[in-house]
Amino acid sequence: VQLQASGEAWCGLGGSLRLSCAASGSIVRINDMGWYRQPPGKQRELVAAISSGGGSQYAEAVKGRFTISRDNAKKSVYLQTNSLKPEDTAVYYCNAEAITPMTFAIENYWGQGTLVTVSS
Repeated sequence: VQLQASGEAWCGLGGSLRLSCAASGSIVRINDMGWYRQPPGKQRELVAAISSGGGSQYAEAVKGRFTISRDNAKKSVYLQTNSLKPEDTAVYYCNAEAITPMTFAIENYWGQGTLVTVSS
């Protein structure tokens, strides 16, 4: 399974960006999908996650500003980010829990990381 995310992006304070990520490969089913981020010098943290049925959860720091969505037919997940702040600067990683025909086990897959820079 490969996760291909959109490329590096940047904007100014208060701006908006939309991140996208598409899964490809031999996939039986994708369960939860999500976005994580790793700010400079810090650990990776969950930003938002969405189940196959559409239920979502968000980190407190992004509630009301970010919206996660997915298109199951396209095996894709999106993150709409609004009212961006400099502290949102980070490498953003998409994640998917997927079942493949090789193992029929739930495994975790990661995208390559997208640098998002928000200037003040």
